[in-house]
Amino acid sequence: MTLEVALRYLRRLGELPDQLDKLFVVDRTDAIIGVLPLKRLLTTDPEASVAAVMVEDFVKFHPEDEAQEAAQAFERYDLVMAPVVDAQGRLIGRLTVDAVVDYIRESADADMLSMAGLKEEEDLFSTVWNAAKNRWMWLAINLATAFVASRVIGAFEGSIEKLAALAALMPIIAGIGGNSGNQTITLIIRGLALGHITPANAKRLVVKEIGVALLNGLMWGSAVGLFAWLLYDNPALGGVMALAMLLNLLVAALAGIFIPMTLERLKRDPAIGSSVLLTFITDSMGFFIFLGLATVLLL
Repeated sequence: MTLEVALRYLRRLGELPDQLDKLFVVDRTDAIIGVLPLKRLLTTDPEASVAAVMVEDFVKFHPEDEAQEAAQAFERYDLVMAPVVDAQGRLIGRLTVDAVVDYIRESADADMLSMAGLKEEEDLFSTVWNAAKNRWMWLAINLATAFVASRVIGAFEGSIEKLAALAALMPIIAGIGGNSGNQTITLIIRGLALGHITPANAKRLVVKEIGVALLNGLMWGSAVGLFAWLLYDNPALGGVMALAMLLNLLVAALAGIFIPMTLERLKRDPAIGSSVLLTFITDSMGFFIFLGLATVLLL
């Protein structure tokens, strides 16, 4: 078929489907053999044949392909639409970018719920009973981890009694560590979901996040250390505060990387409950590091 014949056929249709940037070229058995971009159709000599102008190297999908892999391919190759074929290579449908965007948005919503330990089917309008049941498991885990963190504090009760300022300052260490870890874990989960993290670049990613944690730890550790020094007129306490902040930010960075990557290796959804595990680690380690340093260096 010539391009002129193809153009004449399109004009007879009167209206084109949405998200159309190419035509699919098939043989007599409906097996797809190429794609014809519309810009080639419009700018090439009408007497040229479709076979001479079509693109034979193109992206295609099968019905059983993972939706996540298709979404990654649309992003990687800047696709607007792509053919879907059966096992014999026959054209059976098309996948468009609007459907892919809808899938990505729904997946992002599900990941946001999962990070808090919630289930996708729970929403603002579910019943009280169903909403409560969905949250029980991770609340129970959170309660157990909170008991562990409380026992860490309990182990240093004597230190806190001798220096009451420790009780007022230790939530700062845990809170900043948790926020920093959440930033890291969000980036890692998104990178895993989009396929950006591979064994080849994982080591470089770890080094980079450690560098970020060191820089933030030095800068904000110095700030909170100066604050503690001025507030309590105790330079040694300020130094302990600064060092504890630095160490807990390093712990938070490593936890933010390895929690989702470990879950991914175990074939578990890295978004589910990651924030709960991260909070447990940053709280427990933050209390332990700060109170431990204070016990050794101040008391």
